[in-house]
Amino acid sequence: MKTIKTIMLSALVAVLFSGCGGTANILSTPVENIDNTPLKVSELTEKEKHNWGHLDLVKDTIPGMSVDKAYTELIKNKKGNTVIVAVIDSGIDIDHEDLNDVIWTNKGEIPNNGKDDDNNGYIDDVHGWNFLGDGYNEQLEYVRILASGDTTNPDYAEAEALYKEEYQKWLGRKTQYDQIYQQIKSADDAISKHLGKKDYTKQEVKAIKTEDQTLLQATQVANYMFNNGMDSMADALKEITEGLESINDRLNYNLNKDFNGRVNGDDPNNMNNKFYGNGNVKPVKKSESHGTHVAGIIAAERNNGKGANGVANNVKIMSIRAVPNGDEYDKDVALAIRYAVDNGAKVINGSFGKSFSPHSDWVRDAIKYASDKDVVFVHAAGNDSKNVDVESNFPDDNINGQEISNSYIRVGALEPKYGSNIVASFSNYGKQNVDIFAPGAKVYSTTPENEYDTKGGTSMAAPAVAGIAALIRSYYPKLTAAQVKQIIMDSGLAIKTKVVVGGDTSNVKPFADIVKSGKIANAYNALIMAAQMAN
Repeated sequence: MKTIKTIMLSALVAVLFSGCGGTANILSTPVENIDNTPLKVSELTEKEKHNWGHLDLVKDTIPGMSVDKAYTELIKNKKGNTVIVAVIDSGIDIDHEDLNDVIWTNKGEIPNNGKDDDNNGYIDDVHGWNFLGDGYNEQLEYVRILASGDTTNPDYAEAEALYKEEYQKWLGRKTQYDQIYQQIKSADDAISKHLGKKDYTKQEVKAIKTEDQTLLQATQVANYMFNNGMDSMADALKEITEGLESINDRLNYNLNKDFNGRVNGDDPNNMNNKFYGNGNVKPVKKSESHGTHVAGIIAAERNNGKGANGVANNVKIMSIRAVPNGDEYDKDVALAIRYAVDNGAKVINGSFGKSFSPHSDWVRDAIKYASDKDVVFVHAAGNDSKNVDVESNFPDDNINGQEISNSYIRVGALEPKYGSNIVASFSNYGKQNVDIFAPGAKVYSTTPENEYDTKGGTSMAAPAVAGIAALIRSYYPKLTAAQVKQIIMDSGLAIKTKVVVGGDTSNVKPFADIVKSGKIANAYNALIMAAQMAN
């Protein structure tokens, strides 16, 4: 499933219901004790919100990846090689104004002639491939296990227990969100009527003095929303509406044992047929924005005066649609990885994941195939606030702890605040199985139809690291995929203090105990280390 984090306003529920050169020096963490570090206490500016993942911890006191510093001081006017980055996701709006010039084109294929011109088995795969066909909604994997009726499946009992728990949880959440929506809407209506306009400001709400209990409660609701990151009540309503849509999808499709979203005519349990789907790599609807957002984080055209800057230049994005609104099929993912490798990708981004994987061996073999072919595979750690050393998250690159790939990188997510809450509350973690952390919460990037939006999840952290991998492979092409992984892990900034883990303030651990490298990704350092290793 796409590992994007929907903001769950649990605190709100409680409140409302109760009332490149090798000569530079590698950066180090500014101060080992975070409590003594000059923290950024003011709100991020609009510009910082749109670009925080590219900022510099020393200069800006924001835990970005020093991308802008790398371009200014290291890359400058250097010319790099073009690197193909495959994005295995929900499809990409390849016509987006900030992406249309960075989309990969298969030069061996003649568009729309109904022929497999390059003989790779895929007809009209001009910009990638769509393994889902016209499919969109899908069940979760454990729901598929139950729907199969095979009680001999070793995962059946666990799936059944999880289903009962999750179904009731999402029913309850729907009730909560319906009530929250009504309270926010009522508050917005009351304030709008009092001020005589809909587009009121935070300051105007704070200036309201009243003894009217309805209006007083409305201002309390509005001020609470403003104090928790919302710029307007319209944004709050949008957030809740999107949450309701996600909840309804969860109940109607993801958790519906009678639903079958496989419409491409393929048997997902039979690997004999490898050629299915079509060449339409775009999303099937505007709201299917995940892949477009991910692509923009990697490679949105830099400094073109438009909405977002990608981490990497010199990139061509290969779009491979294999991730539905639900859990992806192992077969689709395995074939997507192999398609990417066989068609020239040097970096693959996988911002998806799930807890059950009936054909995990197929995907693991494909990950090893990518490693053997010198391709970096970057994977999102997941958004369950859990330790993936203990609870599995697929796909992974190990069997009983033994890694089968030397180029697989699993990435956790950071918040834009440097301090004990630097780890995003939703992010999975693991001393053995998460390699590094990168900006993943509140990330601004491209969405379909020339729009832009802020999203959060380890889905956003993985492409940030994929962008660093692409930079290294562009400017230092002789380095192997394994060397690129090692550089990314070794060159990060060490966080040598304790952090809140999984959003649980009672669970505080040294940062080094929740990630293999003990570091956060840094593009500036990575390019310096790459230069040193390449010489």
